[in-house]
Amino acid sequence: MRLLHGRRRARPLLRRVALTAAALLAAASAVPEAAALDQGSGPSGGGLSAVIRYTENGIPHILARDYAHLGFGTGWAQAADQVCVLADGFLTVSGERSRWFGPDAVPDGSLSSAAGNLSSDLFFKGVRDSGTVEKLLAAPAPAGPGKEVKDLMRGWAAGYNAWLAQNRITDPACKGAGWVRPVTVTDVAARGFAVSVLGGQGRAVDGITSARPPGATAAPAAPAGPEAAGPDPAAAAEAAREFFDTTRYDRGSNAVAFAGSTTANGSGLLLGNPHYPWQGGRRFWQSQQTIPGELNVSGGSLLGTAVVNIGFNEKVAWSHTVATGTPVNLHQLVLDPSDPTAYLVDGTPEKMTRRTVSVQVAGGAPVTRTQWWTRYGPVLSGLGAGLPLPWTATTAYALADPNAVNLRGSDTALAMGRARSVSGVQDALRRTQGLPWVNTVAADAAGGTLFTQSQVLPRITDELAARCSTPLGRATYPASGLAVLDGSRGDCAPGSDPDAVQPGIFGPGRAPTLRDAAYAENSNDSAWLANAEQPLTGYERIWGNAGTPRSLRTRGALEDVSAMAGRGGLTVADLQEQQFANRVPAGDLAAADAAKACAALPGGTATGSDGAAVDVSAACGVLAAWDRTADASSRGALLFDRFWRKLTANTAARDLWLVPFDAADPVRTPRTLNRAAPGIGRALADTVTELRAAGIAADAPLGEHQFVVRGGQKLPVGGGTEALGVWNKIEAPWNAAAGGYPEVLHGSSHIQAVGWDGGRCPVARTLLTYSQSSNPDSPYAADQTRLFSQERWVKARFCERDILTSPRLKVVWPRERH
Repeated sequence: MRLLHGRRRARPLLRRVALTAAALLAAASAVPEAAALDQGSGPSGGGLSAVIRYTENGIPHILARDYAHLGFGTGWAQAADQVCVLADGFLTVSGERSRWFGPDAVPDGSLSSAAGNLSSDLFFKGVRDSGTVEKLLAAPAPAGPGKEVKDLMRGWAAGYNAWLAQNRITDPACKGAGWVRPVTVTDVAARGFAVSVLGGQGRAVDGITSARPPGATAAPAAPAGPEAAGPDPAAAAEAAREFFDTTRYDRGSNAVAFAGSTTANGSGLLLGNPHYPWQGGRRFWQSQQTIPGELNVSGGSLLGTAVVNIGFNEKVAWSHTVATGTPVNLHQLVLDPSDPTAYLVDGTPEKMTRRTVSVQVAGGAPVTRTQWWTRYGPVLSGLGAGLPLPWTATTAYALADPNAVNLRGSDTALAMGRARSVSGVQDALRRTQGLPWVNTVAADAAGGTLFTQSQVLPRITDELAARCSTPLGRATYPASGLAVLDGSRGDCAPGSDPDAVQPGIFGPGRAPTLRDAAYAENSNDSAWLANAEQPLTGYERIWGNAGTPRSLRTRGALEDVSAMAGRGGLTVADLQEQQFANRVPAGDLAAADAAKACAALPGGTATGSDGAAVDVSAACGVLAAWDRTADASSRGALLFDRFWRKLTANTAARDLWLVPFDAADPVRTPRTLNRAAPGIGRALADTVTELRAAGIAADAPLGEHQFVVRGGQKLPVGGGTEALGVWNKIEAPWNAAAGGYPEVLHGSSHIQAVGWDGGRCPVARTLLTYSQSSNPDSPYAADQTRLFSQERWVKARFCERDILTSPRLKVVWPRERH
């Protein structure tokens, strides 16, 4: 009883502490920023602190007097939840993975697509040795980051370091590890740089670090056969299309904004459903950041960033989706006949820049390699395995990535967090131009909506591509937006727009944009059908395509949200229902016909890929009875999922559907499954054989075989793969021996459903599917994952009264110690 009485007394005390802290910080905020820094609040002057109020699910509400202090609190709180993942990422951007984990181990893929530690280290160590990040930090705004963001980064580094100095690491992933170390502002900025180039140089790391001039002993000689002339254009076009296909990424998303004309009270609504990795350094992390009178924003941050990347405030909410814009281009170089490391521009030779990089390797001597850079960017040996770009005696290829000089992403996020309307969001994007590879969808309390593809893209117009493309580029540009320009001509460099903050990129006035439509939706297809009733056209090919087939996820999303808008009277509850509807568009299109095709098989038997006859008759009834959802309780969802993957992997779209794609009816076509398609029987036979071998019943509930295990507890997971078109996207590798889909790799992540009711506080429900902490010993390692499994939400605590009345309120006041 005495202990219980003590707890009862403690809670009012905590609340008084929080209120006192809030009052002190509110008073402090009246002090001019310069004076505050003079009084020692800057990172180098010591004395940084913040108030962190934790509510349910370990969500921190960070209260600070200025941006440096806010960064401090954010760095501290992120370290408390994710110190091992963060420390691992800082090893990556400092080029030290091979030193600690060996050159052949594979990074988690969060900060580049490097196939191994050595390649990753050679690239990132080259970035560090060249001073790239320091130069970007030093550039005056708006070309470089603004003062507030610099203060946030300096504060973040100080907060992370203070947590390391004052706490004991319990996460087994790095407990006692020598590679966990304090960080610098440059480390924090280098992580931001890595995120910025994820769609460009970061996806070409292996090609950049392996490029060698012909005759170099460190790599095989250039091919001597027909390949010496360059890649086959037709094969390259298909490889480029696949390489830049946004539906194949391990990052994607859905987002929809509804206008006031469709809602119950005239305010806007936003549902954000980003699809990101469930493990590693590209996870989101939840928080609320408050500087009284200056900033008050809640949402998800990519680990290692000091800002809220997607979120909401009192008046506006926004989310991002991976965009179809091709963020890079190639320049095909004509080499000096006497020197393969020199190239000609308007007849004048230019020497390539050698970047010699040395990487420490565990258990061995340092590895030293040379990279080669041009006025356009680095020379590379290929883009992925499917698009080799051989360096011969006459030709080489250089990668141009305008995001390699873009460290403005945090400025964009901060400006959006301070916006008060969708017009303010649009203005923030216009002023900062920091988004490298995403679209923005937003809604506001006044009922406005916004879709815009305001990303940083090389300024390659269709006219420039027509005038300057090489034969390779004439194939790749129409197929994928990847321009391959003639690097020997100075007039073939991308131009500049007067409203662009850096040379060589499109200005925001050229970005496909839709304002105040009844709904604005994106599911990683191009801007064309952000609203199916108001198609966007007229943009250059590099932004994306138009008049082409949409993914099943886009088609299903447009069917759903257009019906919701037409129904009207929408509330946040309708957004929540949409998130977990788990409708399977592929099932609606094909399951009934697949069941009929199954039932028509002679003797209920089909021939599998191995030539064996298989009795599939039981599957016919399961497909017919399936409810067409990917709910965890759904019987038949798993059978259809395995069947559909096998069928679509081996059957061309032209053979799959009786009604082909029609650009005049893009949401409803193609449709009507061709029951005579030869692949149907084979896919059924292979699926039934697979499930029987795994001991899985054809009508087993999906959640029994699509699940995660946390703390020894099996948690069923609803949702479905990209191929099925499910809004609630879940991607999990098949492992029959472990029961089916025993772990989620990526999919729904930081989900937010946001609206307004005329009061001072937004109406918001959130869910971080994989929870706040990666430490399995944390109480916040799986709590929200359990909620996700149960299709339950977290009620966002945004206003002070909501925070301070949390039954789980815990207040900490971290500070620097010198």
